[in-house]
Amino acid sequence: MVATTPLDILNFLAARAEEGIDCTLITLVAVIGGSSRGVGAQMAVAADGRRIGSFSGGCVEDAVAREAIDSLDEGWGHVVRYGVGSPYIDIRLPCGGGIDLLFTPRPDPAAIKQALRLLEDRHQAALRIECDKVALVRSAEQAAWDGRALTHCYQPPLKVHAFGQGEDLTAFCRLAKAFGTKVHALSPESETCRELEADDIGTTFLHSRNVLPLAAVDPWSAIVFLFHGRDWEEGLLPQTLALPAFYHGAIGSRRTHAARLEALRGAGVSEDRIAKLRGHIGLIPATRDPATLAISVLGEIIVEYNALASWTYWTGTPLETEAAQ
Repeated sequence: MVATTPLDILNFLAARAEEGIDCTLITLVAVIGGSSRGVGAQMAVAADGRRIGSFSGGCVEDAVAREAIDSLDEGWGHVVRYGVGSPYIDIRLPCGGGIDLLFTPRPDPAAIKQALRLLEDRHQAALRIECDKVALVRSAEQAAWDGRALTHCYQPPLKVHAFGQGEDLTAFCRLAKAFGTKVHALSPESETCRELEADDIGTTFLHSRNVLPLAAVDPWSAIVFLFHGRDWEEGLLPQTLALPAFYHGAIGSRRTHAARLEALRGAGVSEDRIAKLRGHIGLIPATRDPATLAISVLGEIIVEYNALASWTYWTGTPLETEAAQ
């Protein structure tokens, strides 16, 4: 894992509760001017001094930790301004802005565990966070801080189902795993599968060009084809386009992608489904080695995943499967 995620913070709170150690949950509820973190960013601090998360490059975290432990001693939550307009004149943010942080001591462990169970089942979870309590909200709609409470949504971690073979697939999967993505490799090469399994990456061996061994895909998952030839795409790609992933992509030149689209039309795939497929994918216009290809494609997927989370945040629209409802 490259850096702390919202899921890590919830797991930290749950783990400390199991140990019988009180914690304070801190949530960024407002930004004045510039800030390196956005509204909804969080940090957790335990009574024994352990902490997770951040709000800057190290400028305020020590002060926040002290305030969090004081909140446990005082037994009540509150909002504190850091940076511009703060009573702590010796603490300044390098961006010149200010942030308002909500300190919530002793968040309900039951609510945290319920949220974690939903996320483990690949559903969104929402917590209503106040000064003195945290509660699970059944409808995952984000609500901004109103001076009394906010509702914060947590989305399931990014998962990628990557089809391919050889070094293009292994480079992508290793990079995705290092980033913290839940990655699943599907390949017709047994040696490639063995290499990835040795790196503790989940794999599925593709026995057939026409049988898709992928039953459950949720709206927080991406599907990417990393084959340089189209033999393995022809039977499998139309089936994956019927799955509810937020991202469908396949590598190849613009000419290759045009031929791919025509093949899909010839196979009777609807235009709605064809429109979901991205071609000539990646943030880097041209790549000539597996490592750069991996960075380029994973970067694009992460941009789309973050945009999906942002869209849900600002519209308050839950992206849930029928099973979650």
